[in-house]
Amino acid sequence: MLKYVPELTDIVAEEIPDRVTLAVEISNCRGNCPGCHSPFLRNDIGTELTPVLVDKLLADNFGANCFLFLGEGNDSEALLNLARHIKSAHPGVETAVYSGRDKVEDSFYDAFDYVKTGPYIAALGPLDNPNTNQRLYYHGKDITSVFWRKILTENK
Repeated sequence: MLKYVPELTDIVAEEIPDRVTLAVEISNCRGNCPGCHSPFLRNDIGTELTPVLVDKLLADNFGANCFLFLGEGNDSEALLNLARHIKSAHPGVETAVYSGRDKVEDSFYDAFDYVKTGPYIAALGPLDNPNTNQRLYYHGKDITSVFWRKILTENK
């Protein structure tokens, strides 16, 4: 079972490049990143995220063209099944997952259009820092550098 925190669900514009993204915070996080911005998500809290709820969230957030799972939770099979459901039931809506792990299974690259890997390390910064350890992949290709455009442009 995969759980999310409904109160934290929101449309975001900067997590996935050039997408209107519906971001859903997943609980039961297995990570332990120092400086974690949401340590309460390590707890077993929230509501079960089902295909019916995913459909409702997308219907209620017209215009979202990407569904982002902020975290993996503790049930990879449920997570992958929900990603597959979105792809089959909502053509045109891309899927994304933020994982705090350095590496994920190949099945993640099959199920998700976007996969972010790497724990947050404050000294290295987030994706918009060229020194980051985190990576964002689009269909398996590292596109992390798209977050650096603004910084690199400002430094010219």
